[in-house]
This record gives sequence, C-alpha cells and structure tokens, in this order.
Amino acid sequence: MNDSSRDEPVIGWAEIERAAERIAPHVHRTPVVRCASLDRMSGASLFFKCENLQKTGSFKARGALHAVLSLSPEEATRGVVTHSSGNHGQALAWAARQAGVAATVVMPRDASRVKRAAVEGYGAEVVLCEPTLTTREQTARQMVAERGGRLVHPYDDRQIVAGQATAALELLEAAGPLDYVVAPVGGGGLLSGTALAVAHRAQGACTVVGAEPAAADDACRSLCAGRLIRPTRTETIADGLRTALGRLPFSIIRHHVERIVTVDEEQIVRAMRCVWSRMKLVIEPSAAVAVAAVLKQPKAWHGRRVGVILSGGNVDLDRLPWLTPDAIRPATPPK
Repeated sequence: MNDSSRDEPVIGWAEIERAAERIAPHVHRTPVVRCASLDRMSGASLFFKCENLQKTGSFKARGALHAVLSLSPEEATRGVVTHSSGNHGQALAWAARQAGVAATVVMPRDASRVKRAAVEGYGAEVVLCEPTLTTREQTARQMVAERGGRLVHPYDDRQIVAGQATAALELLEAAGPLDYVVAPVGGGGLLSGTALAVAHRAQGACTVVGAEPAAADDACRSLCAGRLIRPTRTETIADGLRTALGRLPFSIIRHHVERIVTVDEEQIVRAMRCVWSRMKLVIEPSAAVAVAAVLKQPKAWHGRRVGVILSGGNVDLDRLPWLTPDAIRPATPPK
C-alpha cells in the first residue's frame, strides 16, 4: 500500500516547529477533552482535540495563517486568492485580515450560507462559481491571472500542511503517548499534516488512520491503489470533505497513514448527534466523520489510547441533519 520507492516531499520537523511558533500568538491552543460515554461505546480511551473551538471554527485557521505569515512583502501587497467550500475560505479571510492582506475566495454556489457569510464577515471578496471542483479551480486561476494575487491552495501547499500539523503536535503534547490518531480526510491537508507530526514526534509508536465519507472516498481508493485517483462522486453531508485528495498530501499519506476508514451518511449523522448530546460540543459533519470511524470499528481500538481530531464546528443551525432529513443527500453512483 505504501510504496517507499518514491521520494517523499521534505516537510521536516523544523518546518513544523517553525509553523507552530509563527501561529502560536494568534490561534487558540484548543483543549483535549475526554468523554466516558464515548469511551464505553468505542472500547477505547479517546482523546478529542477540539479544533471546533479554533479561530474561525476549524483547524483551517492554522494552515491559512501560516501561509499568510510566510508571504514575502511583495506577495503580501498583491493579496491572496483561494477556492473553498467554506472553512478554508473563512480561515484565509481571517488570516489575511490579521496581516492586512486582501483576500478573494472562490466558493461554490451551494456552499453553506453560514460559511459564506463568515467569509464575507472577515472582509474577503466572495466570487461564486458552479459547484464542481474543476470550475472552482478554473475560477481561482482566473482570479489570480486578473488580480495577480498568490494562490493559497486549500491543501496542496506545503505551508498549509505544515500549519495543519500543529494540531496533532498539540494533541500529542497534551494527551501523552497514543496508540492511534484519527483525522478526517478530504483534500488531505489535515491528515497529511497529522501524519507528519505523529511520524516526527511519536517515532513509529503511534499509527495514523484517516476517516472519509463512503460517498466521497477518493482518498481511500487512492491509498489502496497506490496512486492518486480522482473522485467520481462527492455527494456527502460532510461538505468540507467533498474535494479531491491533493498530490502533496497524498505523497505524504501514502507513506505515513496505515489505512482510511469509510463511513456512510447515517453513521456520520449519528456520530455528530452523539457528540452534541453526550459531549455538549458543536461539531460539523466533517468532524463527525472521524468519530463515526472510531464508533464503526470498536474492536480495532479496544483497550487503546486513541486521539481524534474534531476538525470543525461550523454548522447551519437551520439545517441540522436530524431535523431536516433532506439534508442527508444520497450519494450519486460513479459514472
């Protein structure tokens, strides 16, 4: 599964530590919490890293801020551009405002109203496009060509990956030795950053596992095939995970992630509701994917110490999935 014959991209420990130092004055060191009910349900000792309590409501603030703080003075004058379904757009808009940099965010027309309002609230310009990855990428490139800003890719960017790695670094520092760390995967920035942090800090004593919606499972299929596979379906309630796995994250994941567990839409909703009701924490469906993966396979974690990254908490309260069943959209069959 993990072909070690190819060279890995060099994002070393020093770069991750530098990212942690750069962003520390500006982001929250989010808590790591426990839950006896979920421990019993999973058969494991679970440690939840609450990135739902992070600036802008998700881990994305880490990578976005690191990317903005890494701009040269000349790049900063030209501003930044990205494409995002919401969380990365919010994070980059917030980070750009902190640094006094202009930001343009390309968003799909069907993006969450809550996330679009937040992007605009942080002062970024929103450019809407059709809800396909190809259109998002094309529109972002067009904005760069027209305005000259630097493209800050949501996940295929080394500064982004190094910044996201700091969440797992903090988790390991707070929880102590862990047997597993589980993180959701969409574009792969969080999972690849997590894998690097664990590889550097735990030195092989901890295994990294990804979690992905079965309705958007290109990362799982790519890891199994040993090559990057483009998505054939992305119809999942976990809107933050609908994007395609990036090349840079995949080159890291294939070396440092043991497996990716897929979960269906009902499992995602059940896990989300469980965290809301048992832990009193607001998490979004994308964060619930990691919880669902742990609850799906209790035998796999039995008796182990497992870190779970709760990636975000940006939710449209008018469309909670257990109140509006139509929000759980069926997966489209592969073409």
